[in-house]
Amino acid sequence: MAELSVSVLPRIDAVDAALWDACGAGGDPFTSHRFLSALEASGSVGEGTGWHPSHLVARVAGQVVGVAPAYLKTHSQGEYIFDHGWAEAWHRAGGQYYPKLQAAVPFTPATGPRLIARDSRVQAALLAAMAQVAGQAGLSSAHVTFCTADERAFGESQGWLGRTTTQYHWLNAGYASYEDFLAALSSRKRKALRKERERANAFGGRILSLTGDDLRPEHWDAMWAFYQDTGGRKWGRPYLTRAFFDLLHQVMRDDCLLVLAERDGRPVAGALNLIGQEALFGRYWGCIEDHPCLHFELCYHRAIDFAIARGLSRVEAGAQGEHKLARGYMPAETHSLHWIADPGFRRAVEDYLRREARLVGEDMAETAEFGPFRRG
Repeated sequence: MAELSVSVLPRIDAVDAALWDACGAGGDPFTSHRFLSALEASGSVGEGTGWHPSHLVARVAGQVVGVAPAYLKTHSQGEYIFDHGWAEAWHRAGGQYYPKLQAAVPFTPATGPRLIARDSRVQAALLAAMAQVAGQAGLSSAHVTFCTADERAFGESQGWLGRTTTQYHWLNAGYASYEDFLAALSSRKRKALRKERERANAFGGRILSLTGDDLRPEHWDAMWAFYQDTGGRKWGRPYLTRAFFDLLHQVMRDDCLLVLAERDGRPVAGALNLIGQEALFGRYWGCIEDHPCLHFELCYHRAIDFAIARGLSRVEAGAQGEHKLARGYMPAETHSLHWIADPGFRRAVEDYLRREARLVGEDMAETAEFGPFRRG
């Protein structure tokens, strides 16, 4: 391979969309140029947000051969791989944890490629460039979050620290229908889920699953209202701007599934998902009326219905939430990589990760033992 170089770009539109996508993201909607561009163009990331685009682009003989969506971060919000404790410890020791460099998709706890290249030499160059940029700028650390398991293993071989955390995913075992899925559960869980769905669907309205050209501007108006309510309660202020939803409609409506509950012709609740080649990714939920079990129906059960109909291998319904276990979702590992500049701080983080990994393993084993597929 000819000489390889890596540059840092302050905005994603500095690289052609076709060249970015051709590097091999594998159809992941979140690392697509159009999704990341919508975040920047809408003002959801950039000035004043604490997410400053610093994308890495690798070239050989002037040709783009690899990319990594990356940001200079001045806080740890919107990441879902929590390092607040590391920041506090480093500050107590007299250090400055922020800013840091992070390869990630903002506000998106979904596993996907972060070192997007078809050649391991290019991936190694992207990682080395991240560490070099962070080191030269005097940053405390660099991170690659929600990367693939293969990327995590590769990063560890390059001297980065690997971290394992967990989510709850629904896995499609080739089910022909939702009833086929229920048949795989214990009788107690099967009865509970049927009763839950009956309660949800008795809310006095109808539920629509909308994608592509079935989505209209008024649907996004409703979803924005739901998102504002939920975001305001969870984070203080929503991460995404209203303009982001308009751009999502323009460039990605075929990749979106909006599950909408209407009563008397008025939207009262909604759940937004993005559709990947292999998975459905649950992203945002909100409501303006409270109805029993409606959240579970829109966010989890209808997502399973859609995944079965589309032949998708899994549903990733976002971060946290052991309540998903009761609805047929099972624990799944998520991965990240970390480069720490200070040797002493690195040893402390490495020790923390070792202890955390042991606890995560024990928790996953216990959860699997008492999960929804245990007969009884």
